[in-house]
Amino acid sequence: MNEKKRPKDAAPSLANSSPMDRRLLESLVKLMQANDLSLLKLRDGDKRVVLKRGPAEGSISVAHPGWAPHPPAHPSPAPPPAAEEQASDLTPITSPMVGTFYAAASPDAKPFVSVGSTVEEETDVCVIEAMKVFNNVKAECKGTIAKILVTNGQAVEFGQVLFLVKP
Repeated sequence: MNEKKRPKDAAPSLANSSPMDRRLLESLVKLMQANDLSLLKLRDGDKRVVLKRGPAEGSISVAHPGWAPHPPAHPSPAPPPAAEEQASDLTPITSPMVGTFYAAASPDAKPFVSVGSTVEEETDVCVIEAMKVFNNVKAECKGTIAKILVTNGQAVEFGQVLFLVKP
């Protein structure tokens, strides 16, 4: 027999083996590991082998849902002002939850507050919608609205500053 010698790490030829040949598959898996490959597709005529390798041990894999919410109809607002822009003499009103910020009780109603509005602890300043539940947000401080940092319909995070109030 005239058999060619091949290096120990080399994969056997597809031409001389079936796609389910254990030695071939083991060699291909070692080749993938040695070269940090996650996908290997081989085709030789009607023979085809596709190998996928998951993340290495210790890696964290994050699953993403197959759907995504519709993006808002308005452009993204500017990032929140830098810390030096938020004067230390202003009191923040923060979002008590994750949700969607609405400045008014309904689309045709006037906003609860605007810049220059006077607020008391029990004054409603906005509505945050979370899971189809509309939650009124109280000022919880006395003063005058100095800045509104979010736009109507914007998604907000827990603790995000919505308004700055001058005491």
